Amino acid sequence: MLTGCVTVHGEREIVPAVTKADATKALKHFTDGFNKANRTLDPAVNASYESDALLMIDRAGIKAAHAAHPQGNPNASPLTFRDPHFTVPKQAGWPRFFLADAVSNRRGGSGQLSRWFLVFSRTAADAPWRAAYLATLSGDQVPQFRTDADGFAEPVPADGGNGLVVDPARLSKAYTDYLRTGKGDLFAPGFRTDAWRRDREAKSRTPGSQIQYLDQSARFAPVALRTADGGALVFFASYYHQQKTVSEGSTMQVSPQVQGVMDKPVEQATKITLTNLTAQVVKVPAKSAGGKVAVLNYVEARTSAKVP
Repeated sequence: MLTGCVTVHGEREIVPAVTKADATKALKHFTDGFNKANRTLDPAVNASYESDALLMIDRAGIKAAHAAHPQGNPNASPLTFRDPHFTVPKQAGWPRFFLADAVSNRRGGSGQLSRWFLVFSRTAADAPWRAAYLATLSGDQVPQFRTDADGFAEPVPADGGNGLVVDPARLSKAYTDYLRTGKGDLFAPGFRTDAWRRDREAKSRTPGSQIQYLDQSARFAPVALRTADGGALVFFASYYHQQKTVSEGSTMQVSPQVQGVMDKPVEQATKITLTNLTAQVVKVPAKSAGGKVAVLNYVEARTSAKVP
């Protein structure tokens, strides 16, 4: 787990995960790679600056865009950042991670410029820093992190001994169990919890078609940082599958974007199964404080599509 303190090649000293200079370089490397991938629509580019859940999500999006625009998108608007901040934990061994946040030139749902939060990780001293998770948070969602006298953050153990209402390592399964059954009171009401379940139910059956959902935990390592109130900000991933079926005698059109993530593209189908990978950032309270896990933001992409 990225949040664990492990010993590799005898490295036992707990040290800051990254210097500010190297963190700044990592953010620039991400920006350059992001702009190249979105300009060329070449999914092979993503692995040079992303890893884990974010790599799977963004690469799927690039593949889908490439299917619709195989010539690329030379007019893609370049991503830029300003006012970067870095939240750096002290860690021993590898992997290590840090959190970068900066104001982007992209506008969110409110019309304001969105602040991107990127979790960077690397597996060895000679490995590149790559972005594993992404979220956009508004000012009132950003927690105050617990820091030591030198300003360094505290990583949270993923599995046990962390004092949280749920271990970060258990979040993906707990979340998908809740979405599948609606049982339990671990998660707070919100757009990606109870409201999402109601939305699914409303869309599951329409005249001439139906959608069945199946949620599945993901094995990407979560990343957690201690907040000042004893809780944690946690990034984790999960899958959900949608099986869409139309009534006998009917067919559905399969868009070029969906065909882009299919092994054998087809233009029409009577049944199709779509797999979506989603990465969430949540606020997990401490056991001593009580309360529920709040989903703050998510990113997702359709990673595969299959027909019988």
